[in-house]
Amino acid sequence: MKALSIGKMRGLQQCMSARGSFTCLALDHRQNLRKANPAFVDNAELCRFKLDVIRELADCATMVLLDPEVSAAQAIAAGALPGSVGLVVAVESTGYGGEPTARRGQIIPGWSVEKAKRMGASMVKMLVYYHPDSPTAGEAEEFTAAIAEECIRQDIGLMVEPLSYALTEGKLSSDEKRAVVVETARRLTRIPGVDVLKAELPLDTADDDPVRLAAACGEVSAASAVPWILLSAAVSFDTYLRQVVTACQAGASGVAVGRAVWQEAVTMNGPARLDFLRTTARDRLMRLNALCVALARPVTDFYLADAPFDWYQTY
Repeated sequence: MKALSIGKMRGLQQCMSARGSFTCLALDHRQNLRKANPAFVDNAELCRFKLDVIRELADCATMVLLDPEVSAAQAIAAGALPGSVGLVVAVESTGYGGEPTARRGQIIPGWSVEKAKRMGASMVKMLVYYHPDSPTAGEAEEFTAAIAEECIRQDIGLMVEPLSYALTEGKLSSDEKRAVVVETARRLTRIPGVDVLKAELPLDTADDDPVRLAAACGEVSAASAVPWILLSAAVSFDTYLRQVVTACQAGASGVAVGRAVWQEAVTMNGPARLDFLRTTARDRLMRLNALCVALARPVTDFYLADAPFDWYQTY
């Protein structure tokens, strides 16, 4: 096991269940929500939607992932986010720079790890577009390392979310995606200061072979030096539920789920939206959380913290 600093350990504790599993309600979406519902071009409307989701679902999760632009501070100010639920705040801008086959991530202008720590975040999340064979792979690793170093300085946990892409037109085949996701886990989780991996499904989402999925998830577990959680990638809830069972049995420490739980609510308004969130979406998240508690690999298998009585003198 790896020793964590007191600040990082406390942040992870705020984000996990009593058993050490993660159920992350992901709600840091920005541009894709605006595309799905034109009303969300208005920041106030997008914020209202997110606050509805947070109020109705946050207590079924162990942590909530929000953006600083229209939801993180607003959820605190409105009293929508329970104090018992961890807060993870994104640091990256929506989209990417560079070419589609050589992508570059970027930090939200005016935002920083230091500000996330100061506002009370338990962890920060950084999305990085990554392909091990891309000409920008080294640059992406340096970008990740720079944010990770700042997280060490601020003593706050870092969740890294790599998103794969093809180096030619089209998309990765299922076998290619498996190789990329596994190798990405191997490389990025060994950067000092990276504490949690938010990983893609290590196959094409249309590849529903349970034996292949179990083997691929096992490869991610073997490759990752930190706890990893499975993102939902906007697949249907039933599909994601099957993926989560397989991933957790293969060594994942939980989930980061967004649209698979609440996507139908995006185009709803008023009472219809609230009714959906209070029934269907809530039931979905509760089922996922129960699965993670029962099946996920505890984060405490990875980390411990030491606190000698003079620790504060050099902290």
